[in-house]
Amino acid sequence: MKFFVDTADVAAIKDLNDLGMVDGVTTNPSLILKSGRDILEVTREICDIVGGPVSAEVVATEAKDMIAEGLKLAKIASNIAIKVPLTWDGLTACKAFASEGHKVNVTLCFSAAQAILAAKAGASFISPFIGRLDDINLDGLDLIHDIRTIYDNYDFKTEILAASIRNVNHITECAKIGADVITAPPAVIKAMASHVLTDKGLDQFLKDWAQTGQKIV
Repeated sequence: MKFFVDTADVAAIKDLNDLGMVDGVTTNPSLILKSGRDILEVTREICDIVGGPVSAEVVATEAKDMIAEGLKLAKIASNIAIKVPLTWDGLTACKAFASEGHKVNVTLCFSAAQAILAAKAGASFISPFIGRLDDINLDGLDLIHDIRTIYDNYDFKTEILAASIRNVNHITECAKIGADVITAPPAVIKAMASHVLTDKGLDQFLKDWAQTGQKIV
């Protein structure tokens, strides 16, 4: 499974990238706002850090304007994945970008039917939103499972990029289902290392070591 980091925080990306925990990055207008930086500037800096795909999202709602914005974003770096919403105009833009060899991340997917359309339009990635489905009392992980089954049935090459990851359980369940990629905030990825029994065991080891009166260095 590939790990994408869902942030525009350059320092957080560098931190995880140094540990080999970053296979790509996803951004969106909300994350750009949170960073307080110019979209072209911060995206270029992220692309310089990360070798894998960096999703940069268009904000237009009509296909013609999406295509113009996407082509400008694609000029930032060779590893840009143009991010478009799962609307009919977004699918139209996706097809245009894919036909020219650009990577495309189709986002805001909430149904298996939408995921089929994205694959048919040539999407590199489909981004089903787990957490937002959970918010309305639907099981977001069921959607990941359904898309995995359908894509395998027809050998679609579009990668399942599980998004709106809220907790560690989302990540491990996506791994069991067979999602190709997850994108999560840095804090959720770091939380994967935490376990109460690890903390308890380490605390006991340190107490026992202190009683030996020894030092290693």
